[in-house]
Amino acid sequence: MAKKRIRIDMEDSDGARYDIKLEGNVTRDKVLKIFEMMDLMNIEEENEITNVDSIGAKIWNIIDKFFPMGKFTSTNILEKYEDEYNEPVKLSVISTYLSRFSQKGRVNRIRNGREWTYQIIKIAQKQQ
Repeated sequence: MAKKRIRIDMEDSDGARYDIKLEGNVTRDKVLKIFEMMDLMNIEEENEITNVDSIGAKIWNIIDKFFPMGKFTSTNILEKYEDEYNEPVKLSVISTYLSRFSQKGRVNRIRNGREWTYQIIKIAQKQQ
């Protein structure tokens, strides 16, 4: 059987960061215990942005709604943004926000030719 590996990166409301790695015989019960620990420490999963008045919040809403698992580009976000909110936005503005989300650890950013490809960072399970 393949060795399983799970990595969980979190940040609490006070700005403290937590990095947890589980390797080997990772079971559902063990992962649930991690979530119970997070609950005891009052750490919540990425807070949903309820205030979608700012451009950044709108962009994150688009990412979370249309690309929760898959990869996307700034052009994909531009198209969905204009469809969803019926207002224009510059591609450079979207690229700036995506870069900030990457720096904050909310999305992975990978160079793909002349364009960046992004993906939401979620709790992922890798098998070796």
